Amino acid sequence: MKLVICDDNLKDLNELESLLIKYENHRSDICFEIEKFSDSSTLLHKLQHNEAADIYILDIIMSQTTGIDLGNEIRKTNALSTIIYVTTSDVFAMDAYNIHALRYLLKPIKENNFNEALDYTLSHMNAKSDSVYVVKTKTGLESILYSQIEYIENFSRKLKIHLTNGEIVTSIYIRESFEKEIEELINSHKFVYVHKSFLINMNYIRTVLQHAVVMDSGISIPISKKKYPDVKKEYLLYISNNIHKET
Repeated sequence: MKLVICDDNLKDLNELESLLIKYENHRSDICFEIEKFSDSSTLLHKLQHNEAADIYILDIIMSQTTGIDLGNEIRKTNALSTIIYVTTSDVFAMDAYNIHALRYLLKPIKENNFNEALDYTLSHMNAKSDSVYVVKTKTGLESILYSQIEYIENFSRKLKIHLTNGEIVTSIYIRESFEKEIEELINSHKFVYVHKSFLINMNYIRTVLQHAVVMDSGISIPISKKKYPDVKKEYLLYISNNIHKET
C-alpha cells in the first residue's frame, strides 16, 4: 500500500513517519510503502504526472504549495485516494472536507488519535473496495458483500449462496442459466467457475487439487475435468495479483 507524507517541517515529517512505522509493526495485515516530501511543490509536480498513492497525509500550511492545493490536485485525477490532513489550525476544516478528506488532525499529533485515524481509513478503504451482489429471494432483494460469499451452488434452478458465517441465502427460481446469473461475479476476477454447479470465492481457497477445491472452511467442492486447467490458471493469477497489491 503506497502512502505519501508531506510536511515542510522536518521534525513533524519524521514524527509522522515514526508513527506510521510503529502502527505498521502492530499490524500483520498491512505493508506500507512510505514516500516523504518536505517540499510540497515537488509532490505537486508528481501529482500533475498522475503518480497516485493510496493514502496521503498532508500538512496544510506550507510555504510552497498548501495542503489544500495538493488535495485539489489529487482530486482532479483520483477520487479514490484517501486524504488525511494534519495541521496546527482548525480554520481549514471546511476546505478539507470539501475535498472529501477522511480525517483532520490537529498538531501536536497524539498517537491514539493517529492510530484511530488509520484504523478508520483502512476499514473505509476495504468497504469501498467490496462490491455487493444482489439476489432475489422469497422475502425480496438481498444485498450480499462479495467478501461474505464463500461459494455459490446451482441447486434445482436456485442459487444457494453459502456465506462465510455458515448461513445460506437461497434465491427464487432463476430464469437465466447459472453462468449468466453469476457472470458479474466471474467478471470481478475474485471468483472462479469450477463446475457447472459451483462458483467459489478464491479468497477462501485452501488448496486446489486436480478433482476438487478445498476451502478454508474444510468443505471440498468438485472441479470438472474440463475446467481444471482454467481454474488453476485463474487461481495462480489471483494469488499473484494479491501479492503484488500487498507489496
